[in-house]
Amino acid sequence: MISIPKLFGKDMKFFDLLEASAEEALTSTKLLSNYLQRIESYRSAGDLDDFIQSRRKDKRITSLITEELCKTFVTPLEREDIEALSLALYRIPKMVEKIVERLSIYPGRLPREGFVRQAQLLGQAAESVVFMVKQLRHGSNMEKISAANEKLQFVEGEADKYMLGLIKDLYHGSYDAKETVILQDLFEMVEKAVDRCRDAGNVVFQIVLKYS
Repeated sequence: MISIPKLFGKDMKFFDLLEASAEEALTSTKLLSNYLQRIESYRSAGDLDDFIQSRRKDKRITSLITEELCKTFVTPLEREDIEALSLALYRIPKMVEKIVERLSIYPGRLPREGFVRQAQLLGQAAESVVFMVKQLRHGSNMEKISAANEKLQFVEGEADKYMLGLIKDLYHGSYDAKETVILQDLFEMVEKAVDRCRDAGNVVFQIVLKYS
């Protein structure tokens, strides 16, 4: 196994920052799950503070990565790879915040159980991303990365199938036309958040392929 840190020195700050960004993405998915569990007791724009703070924290990490790239001559990974992964990770909490913004202003009936299950799958995807990002500092262990990526792809596929089932229920249920359109859009937004996790995982996989 080739050690990426040994190839490019012992500067671990980029690994620290990328891992912190991945953890923040995971935190946002946990916040979404908690929000959905209590959504009947609060559903207003004023309840977005935790999500806004999570996204802002990740944005600060992303900005710091950009600053460090400008100041650092030798980086442990190729600069474009660090930038690509940083952006992919930031898009996860950004999408979660958008989901909650929409949920907070939707006045109609909400199939909460469906959203809860979607959030669980999103959390599983984010956990795989965190694992994959943390593997980067240890070297290009293709076996571990491949297994984690396969799990992530499986979760994304399950999330997609589950979303289609939810939309089918909408079409055959008692929701009016406006509710159907809005809820379908919300279901698709959660699925897009899972896709954001898959995208981040793909970036990690491509990085490791370079060093395997």
